[in-house]
Amino acid sequence: MKKIITLSILLLVATMATAQIRVGDAVVPYKVNFEGEELTLNGAGVRKVLGVETYSGGLYTVNKYTDDRKVLDADESMSIRLVINSKKVTNKRMIKVFRKGFDDAMFGNTQSLDERIDKFLELFGSSTQINDFFDLVYIKGKGIRTYKNGEEIGYIEGRDFKYALFKIWLGDEPACKLIKGGMLGQNG
Repeated sequence: MKKIITLSILLLVATMATAQIRVGDAVVPYKVNFEGEELTLNGAGVRKVLGVETYSGGLYTVNKYTDDRKVLDADESMSIRLVINSKKVTNKRMIKVFRKGFDDAMFGNTQSLDERIDKFLELFGSSTQINDFFDLVYIKGKGIRTYKNGEEIGYIEGRDFKYALFKIWLGDEPACKLIKGGMLGQNG
């Protein structure tokens, strides 16, 4: 009987460690780990253009958030995962959308960030495919590590950069209101 209980507990732990959730056409993990810090899915949503899912986005945090300002102001490790759902999302379109997103999020006041924004946009130079995923990971007190399909592709320093980057989805005028609401657990 002890062996059955032990086996059941091990199976439950293994299942929870690999738990995933469907977000539109994408499947994302319930938990991620970066630099030894475990982050839990705070919420997620899907961007649709003319009824076509273009990408899914999820916010991973240490603490649960429903307030966008608290996420933006927090100096704790957190991550945004973007999963490509459409072949229409090319690397060139991503670069264009990110550039516009920074400009919109910061109301055109990006001068102090321009050099780092350019460096960040260079990280998206390789082609993208459906199911590619990007993790934009803020490391507490340091900056943003960017991963493509689990492999680190670059690092941009500064909490101010994290603020501007996360504001693209979580600001007052987000790139997609459905993703913002989803990331904050407000879409259902």
